[in-house]
Formats: sequence, C-alpha cells, structure tokens
Amino acid sequence: MTMNNSRPLGILNLERGPAPSAPRLGSILHPSTFAFPIIAETVEGAWADVAMRGDPAIRPATIAATQRLVQRGAVAISSNCASFIHHQDAAAASVNVPVATSILLLVPALLGQLPPTSKLAILSADSRNSSERVHRIVESRHRSRLVIGGIEGGKLHQNEMKRPPVYTETADIEADVTDCVSRLLADNPDIAAIVFECTAFPPVSPSIRRMTNLPVYDIAGFCRMMMESVAHARRYPSTKVA
Repeated sequence: MTMNNSRPLGILNLERGPAPSAPRLGSILHPSTFAFPIIAETVEGAWADVAMRGDPAIRPATIAATQRLVQRGAVAISSNCASFIHHQDAAAASVNVPVATSILLLVPALLGQLPPTSKLAILSADSRNSSERVHRIVESRHRSRLVIGGIEGGKLHQNEMKRPPVYTETADIEADVTDCVSRLLADNPDIAAIVFECTAFPPVSPSIRRMTNLPVYDIAGFCRMMMESVAHARRYPSTKVA
C-alpha cells in the first residue's frame, strides 16, 4: 500500500540487461515492499562485477543517475547494490536530498548501540570485497568487533556475475545465507546483531531473525527510516548548483 501524496524514494540500480527479471518479492525494487512509491535509474556501465570492485569509471554515471532521480521527484536516494558506497560522497554532494547508498553507513551507530564486548556480523554477497568497504566507514579501533562473512561461491553470487545476470530464487538465497550465518555464529558466539550488506538479502531477513533471535538490519529497513523522515518534504531543489 502506498502513502497518499508521498514523494518517491529513488533507487540507483545496476545494469540488468535488455530483459531484466521482475523484482524479487521483498526486495527494495518490488512495489509491495514499501508504503511509499519508488523510482529507479540504472547506472550506465554498473554491472555487478564492475560495481563490486569499486571501479571509479562509473562515478560520473552514478552522479548522473542520482541527479535524474531527484529531477523526477525523489526525496531520498538509496541503491540496489551496497557497492555504490564507493561513490557515496560524490553522489551525496551532487544533490540536496539525503543519499544513503549502503546500510554500511549505519555500522558505526550500530556498534555504539551494542555492549562493547559484543560483535557485529556483516554479511555480503562476496566478503572478499567487503573489508575495504567496511574499513572506509569504521574506525580502526572498532574493527576487531566486526565479523565479516559472505556467500561467494553460492548461487546468487554466481548468477549476479553473469551478463546479463540470472535470476536467483529466494529459497536459494536463504539456503546460502542460513549456512553462512550459522558458521559465523558457531565461530563467534558473542555476535549480538547482524547487518545484511547485500541488497538481495531483505527477503530472507525475517527467517534469519527467527533462526537467530538477533536483530537483523538490512537496506529495506534503512530506506524506511530515511523516508519516514523526509517523505512529505516539498522544498528540495532538484540538484546542487555548481
């Protein structure tokens, strides 16, 4: 259900090819996920492998897509790939609306909410790329409290590396995520909360919360928090003036 008279959330999207699959139920691109409208713009050249390695070549296209979203009426911007955090500063500087390209922006605040002896798990599609992104956000003195895991080698990761990407069933994502979370908890019983960095994970957040009895934070929840603050705003200029 959509909130009456609300302005949309803008979402930066990866390249998906000429015939992209329908959005997954529970994803931030599915029209039933939020009580507010969404609009999306594809970042030209941002295939998953390109975005995940933080290629600076797609920064101009990221800025351009961010500005197009605001010109279309978006009052806040997020993204459908956490790797756009490599371009967070540039995107945020290009418009006058809140921009949150990744839930990793919340990690310092989440660490402050937890007991100092506890750990925070961060789960991604490919943990080999996550450490660099996390270290951009978290001070070195807090990094020992982070446990980073990923589902590299799983069906989602394999499918997303293809051009165009292949649709992954939610059940397959849940199986890979469940296995990874189980391993992390077995090795780190002091984990007190979990962050799903990958934007494909929100559909399985409820099942992981039930399984672990722990808080699970994902991009969908972050988007709701942003939009609850700005959904009725009306006075943002479309872009910043150079």
